[in-house]
Amino acid sequence: MKTYLNALQEVLERGEVREDRTSVGTISIFGMQQRYDLRNGFPAMTTKKLAWRSVVSELLWFIEGSGDERRLAEILHGTRDETKRTIWSPNRDADYWKPQAQYEGDLGRVYGVQWRYWNKWRQTPESELHWDVDTFSIDQIEELIEGIKNDPFSRRHILSAWNVGELDQMALPPCHVMSQFYVSKTGELSCQMYQRSCDMFLGVPFNIASYSLLTHMIAQVCGLQVGEFVHTLGDAHIYLNHVDQVKEQLAREPLPLPTLWLNPEKKHIDHFTMDDIRLDGYESHGTIKAEMAV
Repeated sequence: MKTYLNALQEVLERGEVREDRTSVGTISIFGMQQRYDLRNGFPAMTTKKLAWRSVVSELLWFIEGSGDERRLAEILHGTRDETKRTIWSPNRDADYWKPQAQYEGDLGRVYGVQWRYWNKWRQTPESELHWDVDTFSIDQIEELIEGIKNDPFSRRHILSAWNVGELDQMALPPCHVMSQFYVSKTGELSCQMYQRSCDMFLGVPFNIASYSLLTHMIAQVCGLQVGEFVHTLGDAHIYLNHVDQVKEQLAREPLPLPTLWLNPEKKHIDHFTMDDIRLDGYESHGTIKAEMAV
């Protein structure tokens, strides 16, 4: 994971100090890109412990199309009990969002909802003098997978979460905005993801693991091998209250990468469960705690 650590070092050394939405303040660089070769091991963070079960549960939650934070707790912990928190609990509880929530755990039309239920509007003639508006949804994941299977060299293998018309209906506008998938002539699937806002210490290692896992899963259901995960970053930042933790992490030596195991019997993206996904041979340095800015 030296690719990630080099990017972390660059932000720390070259970034400018800026104010931000959370009022914590950041050190920030605009525009970076890193490449991770998925053929050489799974890019799980080893210089601090990766919350692997949180990565897997969140991705399964996205794929399910849910916007219910308590459903995420159910996937991760096996219960909707309020004492069991998730990485989305702070956003669920944010003062700016709570008045808009429709039920306990409601996060609005966040990532998974956009992936599986992107609203599309069309006009339908009810009569010669009157037009009505009918709404239905687009399943981007289904269309993406069918496109990869049936037209692998297409340049339209896009998955988007940035729905401009519904940003005000989300507890958090998407940070990882869109991804594009690419099939090589040798049958390898690669993914490039654009992330507009990149919390380099807490969020980015999680995002790398999540989209690398998604690439593996889609490759399996499409009968392909994996290639690269390409991470394109917009505002890449270190929060000012994470600087000491970043320096501690940079002082650690990376360990060998683990390998990913997916249940080979799962051939449909909706059929994966927590038990079908694991990291083999994962070793890491200890956890480095830091507060998430909301």
